[in-house]
Amino acid sequence: MASEIMLGDDGWLKPRRGRWVRAVVWMIGLAVMCVLAFNISADATLRLSAFLSGDVFTTRAAAPPGARLFAVCVGSMAMLGTYALAVRLGERRSAPEIGLRSLVPETAAGIALGTALMTAIIGLLWSAEWVEITARPVTHIAESLKQTVQSAVIEEVLVRIIVFRLLWRAAGVWPALILTALLFGGLHLSNPDASIFSGLCLVAGEGIGAGLYLLTGRVWMAIGMHAGWNFAQGWIFGSAVSGLDDFAGGPLQTSPAEGVSAILSGGGFGPESTLTALLISLLASIALLGMAWRKGRFAVTATE
Repeated sequence: MASEIMLGDDGWLKPRRGRWVRAVVWMIGLAVMCVLAFNISADATLRLSAFLSGDVFTTRAAAPPGARLFAVCVGSMAMLGTYALAVRLGERRSAPEIGLRSLVPETAAGIALGTALMTAIIGLLWSAEWVEITARPVTHIAESLKQTVQSAVIEEVLVRIIVFRLLWRAAGVWPALILTALLFGGLHLSNPDASIFSGLCLVAGEGIGAGLYLLTGRVWMAIGMHAGWNFAQGWIFGSAVSGLDDFAGGPLQTSPAEGVSAILSGGGFGPESTLTALLISLLASIALLGMAWRKGRFAVTATE
C-alpha cells in the first residue's frame, strides 16, 4: 500500500531562507551518523562475540562468517534506529519511511522482484551463449547473506531515504533522481573491472529503487530488491557482483564465455555490466517511475 512521502518540513527543514543549504548539511550529517552507528555497533557485536566464545581474531574479516552475519544484522538495526531517532530530533517527525508494519511483506516482494530481474538477465545471457553456467557444490551461505544484508541496507538507506529524499527537499525531485543515480553509478567506479559502461548500467537501474520508494513511500521494497538482485547474482548464479566475488558459494558458477566481449558477457564486473542488463534495468526503471508518475507521486513537496 502506498504511503505519503515525507520529505521533512520542520526542525532543520523548516520553511525559511536557506532551507536548501540546511537540507544538504543535514543530509551529510545524517549519513555520517547512520554509517557510524552501523560500524560501531557491528564492531562492538563482533568483539562481544569473540569475548563470549573465547575466539581471537584481529580483524572483522578473520571472524567466523556466522558472527559477521549477526554483527551486520545488529549494525543494520542500529543504523535504522539512529535514522529514526535523528529524524525525530532533527526534523521533529516520525519516520514512516521505515515503518515496521510493512517491513516483512514489502521486503519479501522486493526480494522476489530483484531475483526475477537478475534471473531474466542471466537467463538471456546464457541463452545467447554469452556466459557459461556450470553446477558446483554449495560451500557456504552465511558470508553471502552477510554481504547481501550489508550492501542492501547501507546503500538503500543512504541513497534512498537520506541522499535522494533530502536532495529532493533541497532541489526538487528531478535533480534528486539524476544526482542520486549518478552518485550510485560513480561510487562503483572504484570496484575491480569497473568501467564507464558498468557505471552507466548501474545508473540505468537506479530508477528501480527510486520507483519502489516513490510508489510505497518506504524503503523496504528497495532494500529487498537490492538484496534479491545481489544474492541471486552472486550466490545462486555464482557471478561477480559489481566486480566483487564476496557473494560466491552457491550451487552455480556463471562465467563469461570465451571470446565474448565484456559488454555482452559482463567480463569481470559481472552480468549487471552488459547490454542485456542495461536494457532490462532501463525498462524496469521506466516502468516503475512511470507508475509513480501516473499515481502523482512526483508532485509531492512535503506532507506532515
